[in-house]
Amino acid sequence: MSATATFLPFTKPSIDEETISAVNEVLRSGWLTSGPKVKELEAQLSAYFGGRPVRTFNSGTCTMEIALRIAGIGAGDEVITTPNSWVATANVIIEVGATPVFVDIDPKTHNIDLNKVEAAITARTKAIIPVHMCGLPCDMDQLYALAQKHRLRVVEDAAQAIGSTWNGQRIGAFGDFVSFSFQVNKNIMTAEGGCLVLNNEAEAKLAEKYRLQGVSRSGLDGIDVDVLGGKYNMTDLSAAIGLGQLKRLHEFNAQRKKLALHYFDQFGKDFESSTGAELPVADFTNSNWHMFHIVLPERIHRAEFMQKMLDLGIGLGYHYRPIHLFTLYRERGFTDGMFPIAERIGKQIVTLPLFPNMNESDVDRVVAAVKSCL
Repeated sequence: MSATATFLPFTKPSIDEETISAVNEVLRSGWLTSGPKVKELEAQLSAYFGGRPVRTFNSGTCTMEIALRIAGIGAGDEVITTPNSWVATANVIIEVGATPVFVDIDPKTHNIDLNKVEAAITARTKAIIPVHMCGLPCDMDQLYALAQKHRLRVVEDAAQAIGSTWNGQRIGAFGDFVSFSFQVNKNIMTAEGGCLVLNNEAEAKLAEKYRLQGVSRSGLDGIDVDVLGGKYNMTDLSAAIGLGQLKRLHEFNAQRKKLALHYFDQFGKDFESSTGAELPVADFTNSNWHMFHIVLPERIHRAEFMQKMLDLGIGLGYHYRPIHLFTLYRERGFTDGMFPIAERIGKQIVTLPLFPNMNESDVDRVVAAVKSCL
């Protein structure tokens, strides 16, 4: 381990020659925007999610916004979500004219604390957006029992959770709206993109309108616009990448699980007690191990720790700064101290390298560096 060692990023996509050839074929075909590859990817994703309707988009952000619009969420409504996520999770609530209501997180899973959700529900609450952080699902039984009791729509932010399961069922194969991201750092990617799993064909047709200017067509020249849509369609170039990635999803997730297991083995049973750092929940049944987080002890300054790791040739991320502390949300009345668990974890969390092209010696190197820097 030295400053001259090959740089190890915290994530890196795995792209095989077959996928590169498939993209070349799309380029040669001349059909680059939404076309047959998009249809093929949607069909394969639908099969993966047990036959539910699936529509693809150019991001995993617009999928949540469109789900809220299909659910009729708008001005005067409240949507409960977590402060521990990428800011898009809350931004989409504001985008449709509704009000985000944050609930603090569980200190171990880093998911929204479902035991605190009921206290945040008011007469204006119409939906909840939970996040399956790092691919570790929320308690789906508790989530949907709450939703059913209070007649709430659920938009699962499953951006990080493709391949994750609950009680043996794939996330996305059941529930209400389920949104996945295919951004380049996800377990499978389309460079940029995402998909939305819907409940029925009527919702799927409405999703199609929202993703392309509200347009509906009939016959050779029939066209109408009856809702205000945007420009959110996926290209065939992206879909070609997604088809190659989906074929390897099981392989990718199996390697992630193997690497995560090795992380726990190398950190050892006394790591937390000896350093004061916190490891993630060791769930090897439900999680797809999208990311491997550790929470640094309070005595460690995160930026200094990250710089020391960089000096050793190891890249880190941090996921996430609490949403309510951004200026946009402070201007809406949120302040420090409102969600203390999310704030403590958001200040001290770091994301260690974890991607399919890593091997166990890479993990050994990362763990040795972490222990050295701590």
